[in-house]
Amino acid sequence: MKIIDAANLDYRAVNEALRGTDRNCTIEGCCGQRFIAAGMSDRNLTINGIPGNALGAYLNNATITVNANAQDAVGDTMNEGKILIHGNIGDAAGYAMRGGKIYVQGNAGYRAGIHMKAYKEKIPVMIIGGCAGSFLGEYQAGGVIIVLGLHTDDKRIVGNFPCTGMHGGKMFLRGNCEDIRFPEQVTARCAAPEDLEEIQEYLSEYCADFGYSVDELLSAPFTVITPDSKNPYKQMYVAN
Repeated sequence: MKIIDAANLDYRAVNEALRGTDRNCTIEGCCGQRFIAAGMSDRNLTINGIPGNALGAYLNNATITVNANAQDAVGDTMNEGKILIHGNIGDAAGYAMRGGKIYVQGNAGYRAGIHMKAYKEKIPVMIIGGCAGSFLGEYQAGGVIIVLGLHTDDKRIVGNFPCTGMHGGKMFLRGNCEDIRFPEQVTARCAAPEDLEEIQEYLSEYCADFGYSVDELLSAPFTVITPDSKNPYKQMYVAN
């Protein structure tokens, strides 16, 4: 295990040190350094501190554990692997991710899961333990987004305009979500047992990572949201 002391290093030096080893690493004293582990493959990385924007961008079959919060664009365009956040994340997490998993113990900012898409056999998964900001799943084209609403002090589980432009994938929100307004091109309904069976594996893994009970999570109802059409903008086109 290699230890990188990032306390007095800028983001270039941190990333050079990370690229310079093929061993598993721990970064100590991280404080806002950007682009950490961009494109990293086949290693485990633990970060003690708060990484900056674009943590794990283009990640390719590596595992990142952050023992604190993380900033914007976590897992931008990631391809495979896992990012585990023991805290909150900023905006645009999982932008255009096409594989892998992002599991967040706390809350997420605006536009989590924007442009998320499935790619061949890859199905990206994002689980947010707390609540998510506005525009969750904007233009979602594939994959699975789950929001659990834990420890939110009765705060609404998601902000305004969720699923705007959604045309693929699925979203699961824990609760009946009667106070949430969804766009016309999606269908929101109470999740049936077969719907929950689809996410059982992900929830079990999430609970193992963060020490929760999967039975307790599933004791509450879930709302599942799916697009009505693969082409939500059809009415905007003009045929010649």
